[in-house]
Amino acid sequence: MTHTPLRVAFREDLEAAHSHDPAARSRLEVALGYPGVHAVWGYRVTHRMWQEPSLRLPARLLSQLVRGITGIEIHPGARIGRRLFIDHGMGVVIGETAEVGDDVVMFHGATLGGTSMRHGKRHPTIGDRVMIGTGAKVLGPIYVGDDARIGANAVVVHDVPPGASAVGVPAKVRFHTRPAADDYADDPAIYI
Repeated sequence: MTHTPLRVAFREDLEAAHSHDPAARSRLEVALGYPGVHAVWGYRVTHRMWQEPSLRLPARLLSQLVRGITGIEIHPGARIGRRLFIDHGMGVVIGETAEVGDDVVMFHGATLGGTSMRHGKRHPTIGDRVMIGTGAKVLGPIYVGDDARIGANAVVVHDVPPGASAVGVPAKVRFHTRPAADDYADDPAIYI
């Protein structure tokens, strides 16, 4: 992933939140009152710091300050693409070796976590345009393909193919006869 200038990334994150949330009345409201946006902005700063080994401790401390303010924990070592939107946000956790593609939407209580305490890749890789529902747990070094949807409270420990949905505990993969669109409400198991 190449580094987008911070001002461009911040503007894209703001626009993503404004366009995805039907309750958002203005960009000013989003900029001032959306903890998901604040957490992503904090991550973008700490991730840049994380690239310099001498700044890793300050990056980690700043990320914990952002966590305390927003209730959202994003490790500065994670790799997050453009226009991530975290709606509501409280309780979201994104681990150190997680990779998140572009235009991903996550809801509160979602976790991109590990299944081991070993060094190396231990968190999921999420493709582009993925929606991760409320309380979903996506665990381990698995891959979730582009345009996939993870249902609310699902526990996902195996790969999810592009365009599929994963719902339940443990999650079962379901395939759709039509492509996923911005309107996720066609399947209540997906939503909040």
